[in-house]
Amino acid sequence: MSAPTPFVKMNGAGNDFVVVNALTTPFAPGDDAVRALADRTTGQGFDQLIAIEPSGTADAFMRVWNADGGVVETCGNALRCVGWMLMQANGADSVVVDTLGGQTTARRAGDHRITVDMGAPRLDWREIPLAEEMDTRGIELQVGPIDDPVLHTPGAVSMGNPHVVFFTDRQDDAFVTGSGSLIEHHPLFPQGVNVGFANVLAPDRIRLRVWERGAGLTRACGTGACAALVASARRGLTGRSATVVVDGGELEIVWDEETGHVLMTGPVEVERTGVLTL
Repeated sequence: MSAPTPFVKMNGAGNDFVVVNALTTPFAPGDDAVRALADRTTGQGFDQLIAIEPSGTADAFMRVWNADGGVVETCGNALRCVGWMLMQANGADSVVVDTLGGQTTARRAGDHRITVDMGAPRLDWREIPLAEEMDTRGIELQVGPIDDPVLHTPGAVSMGNPHVVFFTDRQDDAFVTGSGSLIEHHPLFPQGVNVGFANVLAPDRIRLRVWERGAGLTRACGTGACAALVASARRGLTGRSATVVVDGGELEIVWDEETGHVLMTGPVEVERTGVLTL
């Protein structure tokens, strides 16, 4: 058994994390250990496990494990939490955080509010990635009978991790879970995919639920909110900025016309501290 590891339990709009400081002491749990820690009955319970590691090119590197034990590229809500922690530690108003999905900049946007520059969305089918060439504004994918599908033609966007966004007002738990789990491992997505269910309420307001790859139905998904705004704007359903309403709160998303980058602003909350024993 390894030495006890201190952690901070945090959430961003309800999407919750166990965050470990691995800047001086390496932290490398195996798949089984991550799954055990993620269990909400017998473990600490989280959507993602986060390690803050040293970086030669940024203030820190953020490593992300999903609740199923798999390592993933990035996590938008966790970037806000990690950015806030680093700013609290060094007194700065902005930090650069590196991830497997690329570098991002986090900035203070008020008390316990952080804006993260999520970079430019990747919109080419090879960048999502898809298994075959398609127009990512509306890809050939449907759920249900061929002549009367219940879901069809989602937009596809990579925000450092792959997303599809369906436009629907059906957002109940059973529908999102059933459809999301079906699509997550569809052969069209060689790396799996996060599945968004977006209901455009107004040109500047989207209600979103997300079935997250490797984590299931989550209270918020930051990259999913960014993907939903980009997919909506590309279809002309919204402008380039909107409030995205998720189960755990609201995220402000702007797809900046000048830079092409997507900016996400939202809350950060510290729940508790504790110690992990792997």
